[in-house]
Amino acid sequence: MLHDQSHHPLAGKFIVFDGVDGCGKTTQLLEFEKHLHAQGLETKRIREPGSTPIGEEIRKILLTKRGEGLHIRAEMLLYMASRAQLVFEEIRPALAAGITVLADRYTSSTLAYQGAGGGLPADEIRAVAGVATENLWPDLTIILDISIASARRRTTKKGNLHQIGLFQDRIEQRAALYHQRVRDDFVSQCSQFPQRYRLISAVGSPAVIHKRICTATDKFFRRRK
Repeated sequence: MLHDQSHHPLAGKFIVFDGVDGCGKTTQLLEFEKHLHAQGLETKRIREPGSTPIGEEIRKILLTKRGEGLHIRAEMLLYMASRAQLVFEEIRPALAAGITVLADRYTSSTLAYQGAGGGLPADEIRAVAGVATENLWPDLTIILDISIASARRRTTKKGNLHQIGLFQDRIEQRAALYHQRVRDDFVSQCSQFPQRYRLISAVGSPAVIHKRICTATDKFFRRRK
């Protein structure tokens, strides 16, 4: 793999894949990483919460029954604590080295799940995120959009071992309306921040969705050159 790729428009960029659980973001992130590797780019792949020893411990609290009884504000702050550790331990050093960072979720998820879903004000979440990350925002957030019904079918499909996520953990127990508010907020974020977001339909085959992502990403960064 080439390490001197400073001329490439995606070198040293921070790109987030997000959306409701079951939208296929993890699969698409992995495919996009292969796409970047084929162009000689070095990447760092991370997931939220987690990707650091401290973050993984926080993840066990947030996404298992150990977190039962956790107040929504405490939940948000734990996500931010994991994020703060991740930014300073992994993300900032990688970006400084010219490595492209690909994240499976980021503050966009907190805004959707603990904000729109949980009832916390978006401006408060953004303020806390600014403190936690020293205002490190992604260059691009890709939101993969799919109906809640389709997402749930994907996650519960027999034999699908790669889609175990929020629908299988503590957060799954929340009402269907909660998940709809989450989806609606992801879409709303794209409308609010078109300079930093792209909304991609997650309907279709993985190959078709991957092509949509590559096309949208190429246009996005070429315009910013």
